[in-house]
Amino acid sequence: MDEKKHFICIKKPPRENFAETMTPEESQIMSQHFLYLKDLMEKGILVLAGPEISGRFGVSIYEAESIEHAKELIANDPSVKKGLMKTEIYPFRISLLRK
Repeated sequence: MDEKKHFICIKKPPRENFAETMTPEESQIMSQHFLYLKDLMEKGILVLAGPEISGRFGVSIYEAESIEHAKELIANDPSVKKGLMKTEIYPFRISLLRK
């Protein structure tokens, strides 16, 4: 089996002030998004995730077998699947990681 690789994903919300102006439907999708990421964390797939403080974007780092696998994980995120978040994904090397 191939060694796992890391991929960083930048997720961008639909508008600049998204955190303050979420509709009830968007809030529900974001709750599903959080639970999805939490599940990936428990499975050892997600390395870290969180929003930039102003809410302009979020970052997540995945451990996956290939970029195709990472893209599949990201595509299955409810916030992406339902068209709320736009994404960019890049191969990423973790050089230093605090324990």
